Order: sequence, then structure tokens, then C-alpha cells
Amino acid sequence: MPSDHALESFEHLAERPAVVTIDLHRGHLDPEVATLPLPADASQALVARVVPLLVAYRELAIPVIHVITAYRSREEISSNPYWRFQAGRTDSVRGQILEHNLVGMAGLELMPGIADPGDAIVATKKRYDCFLGTDLELVLRSGGHDALLLLGVNTNSCVIATALAASVRDFAVFVVEEGVDSMLGPDLHRAAMEVIDASFGWSIAAATTLEVLHNAKTRGRAA
Repeated sequence: MPSDHALESFEHLAERPAVVTIDLHRGHLDPEVATLPLPADASQALVARVVPLLVAYRELAIPVIHVITAYRSREEISSNPYWRFQAGRTDSVRGQILEHNLVGMAGLELMPGIADPGDAIVATKKRYDCFLGTDLELVLRSGGHDALLLLGVNTNSCVIATALAASVRDFAVFVVEEGVDSMLGPDLHRAAMEVIDASFGWSIAAATTLEVLHNAKTRGRAA
């Protein structure tokens, strides 16, 4: 469900928003190559929702930035103790973590229809937080952006970590409901959204964002 004040907060706080997509790549969403996959039906449904939404944002002149996980080596992954412990465990959804999105693998490719030539791509993320070790903040600050529309996976890891990181950097954070999902299922997806709503930002319906952005563009033309 959208946050209680999603519409009001977006109208007042998002003067210059940017869309940030998180890991909408084949490593999560293409069953043929994914190492940390969402269920195939969930992956297909998410891409089907996100692609036209990104088109709509671009038509409203909202910049789109894609952040993609990319590792140079297995050692770069296993230096994280949590991931190192999960690696190879048959009882863990992250059992294949050491094979996830190594440079040169097909998993690094964005899913068909996600990218556009005018988009920016930040392909250096190595942890859940999209700001850590990347130039995402530089891209946002140089563009004068004050608010983020977050889309991507996984809600309970990369999305929530990025929402927190953006909030402490004083960006207004809006997680687009139709644009996020989790390989760990609906319960953790919902729990993550509730935590974000409670402390870091707002969950917001895609239609609400498009309505506000369209109205703002119309007012700008009238002025």
C-alpha cells in the first residue's frame, strides 16, 4: 500500500527527481542465466511493469539511472562475511553468491527494454547500497536532483539499503510500488516496504508519480 502522505510528500519534495533502477539485470531476472533469481513469473511480471513505466518517465523528461552489480573476482564477493558464509550452502538462496555477476558474465546485462541510449549507467555496485563505492551521488548532485524514484530488486536488500543511504544523504526517497520485488518472496518484500515507510521514505504508486509529474510539466508550460 502507498504511504499515507505519498502524494503530498512527492508534490512538495520532488522538485527535481531522478529514477534510479537497481539490479534490473539478467543475473536476477533471466531464468536462463540468473545466479540469484526471482521466480520466473515474478521476474516476467516485474519487467512487464517496469519497461512501460520507464518509457513514461522519460517522456516526462525524468532522467533514468541504472545501477548494476559487477564483481571483478570471487574474492571481491567473499570478503563480505555474510556472503562468504552463505556461499555453497544448499539451504541458502544465496548459495550461488560467488558466481553472481562476475565481469564478463551474461548476468550483468540489463533485461531487454530496460535501458535507453539516453540513460546513465553506474555498473560498479558491489554491495547492497548503491552509493557505496560508486559515483551515483556525483551523478545525482551534478544533475541537481533532490529526490529519487527507486525501482528494482531486491526490496529487502539492495532497495532498502539504498533507500537508507539516500535518506541519510538528504535525498527524498520514493519507492515505486509496481517497480520493486524480492527473490525472497512477498512477506519480506512487504516487511521491507514497511520499514522504508516508517523511517526512510515513502512507498508510492506509479500512477501517482506520473500524475504529479505530468501536472508539474503542464504548469511549467503554462508559466
